Amino acid sequence: MFSDKTLTCRDCGTQFVFTESEQAFYAEKGFTNEPGRCADCRATRKAQRNAGSGGSSYSSYGGSGSGSYQRAERQMFPAICSTCGKATQVPFEPRLDKPVYCSDCFTPRERSYGGSGGNRRY
Repeated sequence: MFSDKTLTCRDCGTQFVFTESEQAFYAEKGFTNEPGRCADCRATRKAQRNAGSGGSSYSSYGGSGSGSYQRAERQMFPAICSTCGKATQVPFEPRLDKPVYCSDCFTPRERSYGGSGGNRRY
């Protein structure tokens, strides 16, 4: 159905092969355009785009081919569990007027409220 194609990179002008497997992947994903850049130029362009995006990146097909999403590390804040008194860390800054629960105490509380309220903290 597919056969390797030789394409020319729009950035550097070198020729690169658009393989059978890459074409099958593009078809599976519903992509209608062939790649316009070689793997090196795609990687360079991706690095330039990500340099101004605050550090998070989505690896698209090509280059490493990993397809992984990397999120910036979440800032955690120290807290004391309102139920058991255990030291814990939470992804929000605790306020004095609201109770904070460790993961062990939060899970049973969440279930006792019917489980339909999402991640409520009471």
